[in-house]
Amino acid sequence: MKVSARNVSRGFTLIELLVVIAIIAVLIALLLPAVQQAREAARRSQCKNNLKQIGLALHNYHDNANGFPQGWIGVNGSGQPFVDGGNSWGWASRILPQMDQGPLFNTLNFSLPMTHASQAAARITPIPAYRCPSDIGDPVWTIEDSSGTALAQLASANYVGSFGISDVDNCDGQPAPFRCAGEGLLFHNSYVRMADITDGTSNTFMAGEHKSNLTLDWHSTWLGVVPGGDDAFVRILGTADHTPNHPLNHIDDFSSHHIGGAHFVMGDGSVRFVSTNIDLGVFGGLATRAGGEVVNGL
Repeated sequence: MKVSARNVSRGFTLIELLVVIAIIAVLIALLLPAVQQAREAARRSQCKNNLKQIGLALHNYHDNANGFPQGWIGVNGSGQPFVDGGNSWGWASRILPQMDQGPLFNTLNFSLPMTHASQAAARITPIPAYRCPSDIGDPVWTIEDSSGTALAQLASANYVGSFGISDVDNCDGQPAPFRCAGEGLLFHNSYVRMADITDGTSNTFMAGEHKSNLTLDWHSTWLGVVPGGDDAFVRILGTADHTPNHPLNHIDDFSSHHIGGAHFVMGDGSVRFVSTNIDLGVFGGLATRAGGEVVNGL
């Protein structure tokens, strides 16, 4: 009995199958970068929105208190300014009600040091609006002293206040009572009002990004300063010593996981993406509230 050739099914040859697989692989290789770029664009947009919310919260706080919150509070037993003094709550903890975090705010006791045992649960509470979606850091990290001894666990954050152009932790040698003051809006026991921003609110940083770097132990937090902690002050404040994402950046500089620069919220509440290639003089001028600089080229 003869079988008609038309009734014999014919499959793919090995070469044809390999060609199809190769075409699919090329298409995936072309599509993947586009997908990654779209995801990063969405993350950058969310990061920008977070800083916009922080800017509005700082403005609302200013309206209620007639001034911006202190960068961090530090006093000695006599109530005099002291960098490593008790309390140590930072600026971001003060604006929690304006950040729709009223229940968490109500658990904080600002009459106690931030490191008090009763505040342990709050110290490890991450706040989504304080995290950049592009960041790779863990939600909780451990701060240590200079000898490597663990002091406390802290919730991660990616936005730090603008201290100015001086080193954030360069407070040694100042006459008693020891105080660490900066040229920006947020520093030790600061009390800055809108009227004090004589450089113009649209030309002055309020806060900017700070990335996690697990290799270099770069972390930041929304809580405040841990007395005795390694690089304690720079965990909540940033300085304009180098431009964003500069190759020589240190932990106290502004940084991000975004390519080309970092986001900043200005004194007027607007958010801008500042390039790594910005002139350092212009960048420093944006970090001061009353330096008298003429800022061009942002």
